[in-house]
Amino acid sequence: MKSSLRRLDQQSLEKGVVYLTGVDPDLAKVIHDFGKPPLWPRQPGFPTLVHIILEQQVSLASANAAFKKLNDSVDQLTPEHFIQFSDENLKGFGFSRQKARYCRLLSEAIISGDFDFEELNQMDDSSVRKKLIELKGIGPWTANIYLLMALLRPDIWPPGDLALAKAMQAVKNLPEVPDNETQQKIAAQWKPWRAVGARILWHYYLS
Repeated sequence: MKSSLRRLDQQSLEKGVVYLTGVDPDLAKVIHDFGKPPLWPRQPGFPTLVHIILEQQVSLASANAAFKKLNDSVDQLTPEHFIQFSDENLKGFGFSRQKARYCRLLSEAIISGDFDFEELNQMDDSSVRKKLIELKGIGPWTANIYLLMALLRPDIWPPGDLALAKAMQAVKNLPEVPDNETQQKIAAQWKPWRAVGARILWHYYLS
């Protein structure tokens, strides 16, 4: 089954859930026990990418706390505002030195015109991924989460997400946490709705 769908919405999310419950009994059980997952959309653009960078390799709670402090300190979070913060300011918000640098470089790339969020809307998944990974500090996980949550692409699987790996282990009754290769193989059965499969597993993990 192929999908030409560019962007998930509530209606297509439900269509994806129906498809996946038909092809995967384990996902069907999650839906039966916990209901349908939320869409969890994020607004495309600079603030969301900063937030996802903050989420790299830390708990969601600490990333959310840092992002809230940053966001509360400005009327509108823009690249121009971001580069005015000193390293001490950013450290006070909860940024590591590395993440402060990554977000500063992202801000500069946007201000100089080297990077444009609007262009991403017109690109296919692999082109978006490539464009994002060209930015310092943005790896496959960050690029895939942006594709999945902000651009709402329907067929994205983000390897390297620990919550998804743990949920997959539990749902699939695996003896150990699956590595990225095993995750990719299992998720391949969910095409062209891998992003919906990810949402179902996150929903299970959070429930």
